[in-house]
Amino acid sequence: MHTLTVTTPGPDRSPHRPQITLPAGSCDSHVHVFGPHSRFPFAPDRTFTPEDVPLEDLQSLHDFLGFDRAVIVQSACHGSDHSVVLDALERGDGRYRGVALVGPGTSSADIRKWHDAGMRGARIHFASHLGQPPSRDEISRIVDLIGPFNWHLAVHVTGSALLDFSERVTDIPLRIVFDHMGRFDISDGREQPERRVLKELLTGDDVWVKLSGADRISNKTPGMEDSIELARELFQSRPDRCVWGTDFPHPNTHGFMPNDGDLVNTLARIADTPAGLHQLLVTNPTRCFDFAANEVP
Repeated sequence: MHTLTVTTPGPDRSPHRPQITLPAGSCDSHVHVFGPHSRFPFAPDRTFTPEDVPLEDLQSLHDFLGFDRAVIVQSACHGSDHSVVLDALERGDGRYRGVALVGPGTSSADIRKWHDAGMRGARIHFASHLGQPPSRDEISRIVDLIGPFNWHLAVHVTGSALLDFSERVTDIPLRIVFDHMGRFDISDGREQPERRVLKELLTGDDVWVKLSGADRISNKTPGMEDSIELARELFQSRPDRCVWGTDFPHPNTHGFMPNDGDLVNTLARIADTPAGLHQLLVTNPTRCFDFAANEVP
């Protein structure tokens, strides 16, 4: 079998058992699956090569941590071939929703097929390590394709890109979900304009944020006190517009690699009541990602 040269570390394969018990129906709202590349090849033009982290690894982790549901995001390393996510959606039997990468070759027939399979969103990147960002025309085409299916637009920004994209939000007639708390530099505490703008955006008609990626933006690892403070602040600001995810298996993480059990434990500092935890992990993702209400797989 052909062996690939891995360019990004794999996850911590020994998760700690969480100290909190998650409510039934809890959703990990941002995860990926990689390969196995012998069955689901990586894209030839990918910008990174991960370890194989197939669906079985994700399922094992979720059974251990206590998640019943998940949102599986198509990774750029698999490019336009969505077979790996579609396979997971089929095998999940209602347990999963998917987020696609809609490209120039994507048709309305593709969107319909993916919708029937369980896709409920399309992701766009404003992150240099994942290639060129989409143009306004490309975003408009994506919106036109997914709008009739009531999908959300997942927006992955880094650095100051949140400020630039914020000017476009009112022109997009879709639910918008910002990944990884906007992924801006939080080293200056509460003074960043991105923090203010993100909170302002959450007051809009249908703008959401994933309280994921705490490890990516923290300057205080391993405790991540600074990014957990931001997550708590966002949740307290708009508890009805936040969802939470591990970001397993943490692709393109170089340096601090979080333990997923420890990440789950941070939930006690973000949503510190049973009602808050249920809203963050069950009620909100059910609504945001179109899971069957009152039905736990």
